[in-house]
Amino acid sequence: MQDISVLIIDDEPAVLRAVGAVLKREHMDVSCAGSGMLALKMLETRTYDIILLDVMMPEQDGFALLETLRRRKIYTPVIMLSGRAEDAAQVEGLKLGADDYITKPFSKSVLVSKIQAIMRRTSQYAAAPDSIQAPVQKGPFTLHMNSQTIWKDGREIALTSKEFALFCLFMDHPGYTFTKQELFRKVWKSDAADDSTILVYIKKLRGKIEDCPSAPVHIRTVWGKGYQFFL
Repeated sequence: MQDISVLIIDDEPAVLRAVGAVLKREHMDVSCAGSGMLALKMLETRTYDIILLDVMMPEQDGFALLETLRRRKIYTPVIMLSGRAEDAAQVEGLKLGADDYITKPFSKSVLVSKIQAIMRRTSQYAAAPDSIQAPVQKGPFTLHMNSQTIWKDGREIALTSKEFALFCLFMDHPGYTFTKQELFRKVWKSDAADDSTILVYIKKLRGKIEDCPSAPVHIRTVWGKGYQFFL
């Protein structure tokens, strides 16, 4: 896990110290911010591989900060840290563009494994810095692997890292029917499929790539089975 840069955003100094110590032992480059305002200033001058974002913070909570990040086109993978275990809070975070959600208290092994999983997904679709991959065009879509961006009919579509991974999976297998279990295993690297998470991400992806999300042409539901992708 060396050379992975992590920004931890939490208003509790004890949490910053504890989580920071765990990640430093994994040889990660750790930076800390005690507020959303400080984090935004730090992100103006530096990029990070991953952000750990606390939900319950004064002045600006994690949901509002995440919304600000995505509005500013900062698509760094985000893991939300929260004491709120209810499904509604997790779904809200995913809708706003979070890549994962961990409920406090959590074990260090769970945190590290989730960071590793996100980094694997990110690196899977990113070329090495000195390797330039030609754009891949299929149907109306053009996929830029190095920048992890897609274009449709000449229009750039901004995706989070997990949305990008899901889109790449679909694009590589047009016409194939993926079950929810298959999608969760291939994109989230877990056998414990979470239906609500899949539904949230399918809805988000449709909202970005479909001309009419309520009548999808590209991502179609196969009732009782899963989803198919068409160019």
